[in-house]
Amino acid sequence: MAPFDLVAEFGVPGSYLVYLAIGFAFGFILESAGFGDARILAAQFYFRELRVLKVMFTAIIVAMILVFLSTSLGLLDYDEIWVNPTYLWPGIVGGLIMGVGFIIGGYCPGTSLVSAATLKIDGLFFVLGVIAGVLAFGDTVAYFNSFWNSSYMGRFTLPELLGLDTGVVVLLLAIMALLMFWGFGLVSRAVYGEKEDHSPVGWRLSAAFVLVLVAGSLVFSKQPDPEKKWQFLAAEYEPRLKERVVYIDPAELLHLMNDQYIHLVIYDVRDESDWNLFHLVDAERISLQELPGQRQRIQSLPENAVIVLVSNDEILSTRAWKLIMAMAKANAYILEGGINYWLNIYGVADDEVGEHGHASLATQDGTLRHPFKMALGARHAASRPDEHLAPRREYTPKVKLLKKIAKAGGCD
Repeated sequence: MAPFDLVAEFGVPGSYLVYLAIGFAFGFILESAGFGDARILAAQFYFRELRVLKVMFTAIIVAMILVFLSTSLGLLDYDEIWVNPTYLWPGIVGGLIMGVGFIIGGYCPGTSLVSAATLKIDGLFFVLGVIAGVLAFGDTVAYFNSFWNSSYMGRFTLPELLGLDTGVVVLLLAIMALLMFWGFGLVSRAVYGEKEDHSPVGWRLSAAFVLVLVAGSLVFSKQPDPEKKWQFLAAEYEPRLKERVVYIDPAELLHLMNDQYIHLVIYDVRDESDWNLFHLVDAERISLQELPGQRQRIQSLPENAVIVLVSNDEILSTRAWKLIMAMAKANAYILEGGINYWLNIYGVADDEVGEHGHASLATQDGTLRHPFKMALGARHAASRPDEHLAPRREYTPKVKLLKKIAKAGGCD
């Protein structure tokens, strides 16, 4: 499932060649469309030249439709695509500044590079201005840093803003684009007497019909939820479960709880009654239904983050792992044997052993098999046993960080 890791596929040199080819093709298309000419670019703001609006908006709409069509077919993981986080008011102010600069200078940063590549004098001066602006911003951002980072909304998209299904939003934007092309064309001809587009009407209507038809199909095909996405990803990730490479020993989790270089997140997916009886220190209780709401947080975790999923045994935690991998492909693991196995090792007194005796890894019925006389939560001694006093266990370390962390001091 795309997007693909180009470095893993082609190596570092090969990936840079791909980037170079894409950049060259993009610049070539912009220059061929006339976007290296400041007069053409600036004329759009006066409705005299609609080439920029038509080309760029068509590219945006077609790309949007192809992206969401691919996700609905299981060919692309939309959650793995980088979407700029929204900072509302800084974005509005920045957009106004860029718009004014666009009108005055006749370029945006991308098109100025296209113009400079063809040695246009105004393009070269504009690029120098962009560089000067970047340097000036870097030297002065400390004075307005609080505003620059204000009104943060995370990865915020139109479906979330409007409260509509993604397919409906895609269809509405496609229709809006077609109406804009038609309406601005009328304005241009009425105000400036621009010549009417003489390209075949049948071709234009056919293209518009296909665009709306494909966009409309997304209303019915729907975007995959985490469970549907897991079906697409199962072939890739199911072997990890069968080979138990993501099930970590309680001793390894105890080590992680005491490792200051690890950003540990423990999600306890049990019900509230079992949670109140006993849970690990710093664990967060969350139901399977609430887990998809953690997507944005999980995606923003640092590279030294490790997620460990906990349930009474392995039933719910395995389901939770599938959800997390489907929605975020995070560095997530499952506590082997769950809380029952943890208590077997680190804190079950003789009077706390249930009628069925110590829980084994083969016991998978979803119940907490150790009775407690009172709800102790994280106040139980086993909630965070002393790593140095706890029974020593031999285990195979399975946790791997996404990025190696440099440990300071000594021989570490």
